[in-house]
Amino acid sequence: MKHFLKGVAVAVTLAAQPVLAADRELLNTSYDIARELFAAYNEQFQAYWQETQGEDVTIRQSHAGSSRQAQAIIQGLKADVVTFNQVTDIDIIHERGNLLPENWAERLPNNSSPYYSTMAFLVRKDNPKGIENWDDLVREDVDLVMPNPKTSGNARYTYLAALGYAQDTFGDDQERIDDFLSSLLGRVKVFDSGGRGATTTFIERGIGDVLLTFESEVLNIVDRLGDDYQVVTPKVSFLAEFPVTWVDDYAEQNGNLDLAKAYLEHLYSEEAQRLLSGFNYRVHDETVKAEVADRFPEVKLLPIQDIAGSWENAMQTHFASGGKLDQLQRR
Repeated sequence: MKHFLKGVAVAVTLAAQPVLAADRELLNTSYDIARELFAAYNEQFQAYWQETQGEDVTIRQSHAGSSRQAQAIIQGLKADVVTFNQVTDIDIIHERGNLLPENWAERLPNNSSPYYSTMAFLVRKDNPKGIENWDDLVREDVDLVMPNPKTSGNARYTYLAALGYAQDTFGDDQERIDDFLSSLLGRVKVFDSGGRGATTTFIERGIGDVLLTFESEVLNIVDRLGDDYQVVTPKVSFLAEFPVTWVDDYAEQNGNLDLAKAYLEHLYSEEAQRLLSGFNYRVHDETVKAEVADRFPEVKLLPIQDIAGSWENAMQTHFASGGKLDQLQRR
């Protein structure tokens, strides 16, 4: 059975999972919609750590938009590990906080991304607006809900997925690409600060015809709410990787460096990969991939290099103040 519990959208939530007479305490700072995932993973890791090391460990969670989380860490939130949804939000912890090394992504497999996803659409029962692909999202009768690309890695992935579709469709015709993106952004009824806030707006407030978010999030919603909603996965989308790392300076200060490394390394175990797939994330473990192959449709997943050259270029060109995103929203 898939796991999905109703979340509460807040800026930053610190939720302790109590363990009697805990020997150690670890803080995982994560992205907005990962609450249920890590609530389940923490229980699994606690059992593993007790069995292998004989120690009880309390794991605390902090959840918000990943860019906001990165800023909180730079400003002094002493996270032992980060489990984010965008590489640049970890890079900035190195660049501005000097709290971890520049080569952090080389320390774990798959560029320190134990799981990945893509972007998908959640529509209401029976898909009343007939949404099938990206081009349907710019119709005048369609209202969209998504997070804000200024504060959410989730939303930047959606923007880049839409850009990748436009490039794939219109080739080098920059005017048509810009027109498409401007029209799509103009159809957004609500820009929430994070992914879970966008889900709350769409589900609980009933706003919009389409929710744009991670495939994992929309599949979890349908698993929970059944026939009230439907998933539409476009054929061309963005490769959304979920980078993780330990925050060297804080983990050392907290006496948790060994624990922090083990917490993230265990995400690559077959047991943890199976748990991740149960939350509708795509995983790398070949055994688990074979078990869940029918759950995930074939999609042309475009990496950041194909769409924007690099994350550094994407952030400077599209998401910086006065960049392409701002220009398109003013059109």
